[in-house]
Amino acid sequence: MKSNEQKAGSAGSLQDVLTRDVPASLVVFLVALPLCMGISLASGAPIMAGLIAGIVGGLVVGLFGGAPLLVSGPAAGLAVMVFGFIQELGFATTCAAVAAAGLVQVALGVLKVARTSLAISPAVIHGMLAGIGILIVLGQLHIVLGGAPQSNAWANLRELPEQIADMHGPATILGLLTIGVLVLWHVMPNSRLKKVPGPLVAVVLASAAAAVWGADVKRVELNGDLFSSIQLPSLPQGNWGAFVTAVLSLALVASAESLLSAVATDKLHTGARANLDKELVAQGLANTVSGLAGGLPITGVIVRSAANIAAGAKTRASAVMHGVWMLLFVSLLGSWLGLVPLTVLAGLLVFVGAKLVDAHHIRELRRRGELPVYLVTVAGVVGVNLLAGIGMGLALAVLRLLWQLGKVQVQVRQEGEVHQVRVSGALTFVGVPKLSTALSQVPAGSQVELDIAVETMDHSGYEALESWCQTHRKTGGKVWMEPLEDVWSRKGAVASSKSAVAVSSAPAALSSEGA
Repeated sequence: MKSNEQKAGSAGSLQDVLTRDVPASLVVFLVALPLCMGISLASGAPIMAGLIAGIVGGLVVGLFGGAPLLVSGPAAGLAVMVFGFIQELGFATTCAAVAAAGLVQVALGVLKVARTSLAISPAVIHGMLAGIGILIVLGQLHIVLGGAPQSNAWANLRELPEQIADMHGPATILGLLTIGVLVLWHVMPNSRLKKVPGPLVAVVLASAAAAVWGADVKRVELNGDLFSSIQLPSLPQGNWGAFVTAVLSLALVASAESLLSAVATDKLHTGARANLDKELVAQGLANTVSGLAGGLPITGVIVRSAANIAAGAKTRASAVMHGVWMLLFVSLLGSWLGLVPLTVLAGLLVFVGAKLVDAHHIRELRRRGELPVYLVTVAGVVGVNLLAGIGMGLALAVLRLLWQLGKVQVQVRQEGEVHQVRVSGALTFVGVPKLSTALSQVPAGSQVELDIAVETMDHSGYEALESWCQTHRKTGGKVWMEPLEDVWSRKGAVASSKSAVAVSSAPAALSSEGA
């Protein structure tokens, strides 16, 4: 009998492929095509680079991935990072970094460390995406208004009032029309009409309006056909530090986004669960191929995956065929893409960037007390750079964890000749100084009733209590308490039980965050 993964990954019956996967693949293709072009624009790369990444993501990850219904391609979440690398290293060297990052991903997958990446705080991941979304909106608004984006968020924000005052008529109208159609499609009640992808409707309508109007606006420029546009990567000439940073940054961020998308996709269907290590290897192979062919970095993308599942896809054939449709369209009808104004793609990106700032996630993180980590990450990404934002978010997440581990409460009160001491909370190495300070208030030689009601206790806490009890007894005092060995055993059992529950439920929690 085949395993669930084999069943989900197989081609399925011909009838299933024709009735479910083929229609779903067309829907995903129509969603992905304008997004691939828009992400190229936001990345400062040739338009064809995003299309190459979309084709490779569909074919390579679709064939070899460990999450059969996950759809991969260029993602808005990496656009700002790629833009910075292209400015610093050049496009050809950035492509080499993408290819090398893919090899790092393959190595991580082979070493089976995929689930380790899920340990990254969801607050940091969502803060990173929200920060990227804000940067995309601030930059692309300038193109919508007929101008050009500036070098950083502060410059974009500073120049925005002047850009609004000096709007360029046709470009602004077409960009705002695109955003308006996308918003309308998003809030429109479910109907047969809404089954047509919103990004496709917006781009086609705005492009048609530009053609009928005869608007004098900049349009998509393709340098030849698909195969003549392929650019071979090149290694850096001396700037190896920046190159290595680019490789590691792309590998880690792309891996985290892909794996969280795979876990989130699992929540949307009842089929086989994702094999994350296999998925990471496939993502690495795709990035290596894309980088070598002059394409953008690839990740699993939850928006396209959700569209794939909602359209009825049952096997990996849908993701593969969406790559085939993109290849055929770009090869045979690529000249049609030259009809699309850049301001229309910028309007699409403004909408996509705004959606990365997810109000649902903000409310959820606030409820869990993780909103400060999210806000610090957003501020770092927007105000400094992507890596600094991620680092600041992770640092605050670790400090928050240490603070929680140090939340030990020690209450000391005297009842007659007996001092009653109650220790509660989490007694770990972080809280030992606070414990010692409180216990120093107990007079030497006194009688003590020690109540240990901690939720968790590590070896440092155990030794601190044992040492104090021994010292107090040596000074002539008396200590009544439950044997520390019993407390240690009970807390160890509770900790093990909680860990087992946490491990078993972690993917579900992450999928909720990743969605």
